[in-house]
Amino acid sequence: MSPVAWDLFLFFLKLSLVAVGGANAAVPSMHQEVVELRHWMTDAAFSQGYALASAAPGPNVLFVAVIGWHVAGWQGLAASLVGFLGPTFILAWAVAMLTQRVAHDARMAALRAGLVPVAIGLILATGLVTGAAAARGTGTEVAAAVVITAASALFVWRSNLSPIWTLLAGGVVGLVVMQG
Repeated sequence: MSPVAWDLFLFFLKLSLVAVGGANAAVPSMHQEVVELRHWMTDAAFSQGYALASAAPGPNVLFVAVIGWHVAGWQGLAASLVGFLGPTFILAWAVAMLTQRVAHDARMAALRAGLVPVAIGLILATGLVTGAAAARGTGTEVAAAVVITAASALFVWRSNLSPIWTLLAGGVVGLVVMQG
């Protein structure tokens, strides 16, 4: 394994143990490490990779694979995914076994209730970090990004339609604004 792939593995291994709320909630930490500290990706490449991975069907953890691939090819992809998913899988399995025994305990319900706002806050931070790249464009691009973001959030929140329609519409609007 290359030294960079090893660094990716270690970073995602550590991150997986504190990533409450999943891969999306850990995006600000990923950005800090990958863009700001190590300069493995530009801010634009990071945001575009996040958008691409989010648009793809499947789990949100695909973004971890995008980072690994961008930084160190196949080795980076494998190292990033194993580092991020391995400990989480083991921990989730152990917690599932434990919680079956205490599922009806009031303390367990309180713990779950306390984690919900934390996960929401982490996901909001992800939106702020990835949205910052869009705010660096022209006035028209920033305005379009704000409108697309608000419309997407409202559409997903209030409709019963698949989020894929939001992704497609956002892509079309983005093409029109960027080409126009």
